[in-house]
Amino acid sequence: MRILRSVRHKSCADGSFMKEFLLSDPVPAGFFAYLGNFGEVEALPNLGEGFYRFEKPDWFSIRGLAGDTTVEVRFKKEVMHLTVDFLHLLFSSYREEGTDLRVLRRREQGVGKRVKEHLYGH
Repeated sequence: MRILRSVRHKSCADGSFMKEFLLSDPVPAGFFAYLGNFGEVEALPNLGEGFYRFEKPDWFSIRGLAGDTTVEVRFKKEVMHLTVDFLHLLFSSYREEGTDLRVLRRREQGVGKRVKEHLYGH
């Protein structure tokens, strides 16, 4: 599954930057469980069966519906230039039969260090 393009974007009142992305394939049911390896995932059944929110503090959040071909991503604007490539990697690396997380973890650590330096100076 890959991100094909941004179909909508806007600056939000909370200072984040939202992009709605069109995906190459519908979001598989197991995708949000996979994202749980990198942040907090919450099912939001009151918004619809299969609706989830993923939060990676200081990086971005993802909201979407299993089976849909779009997701909404809210980036922390100050570090979006550092985190957007990792977002693309999360989508392109997902495999329903299982994903080797080692490369993703190394990349996450490297990006995380740059995010902290940019936001907090250490």
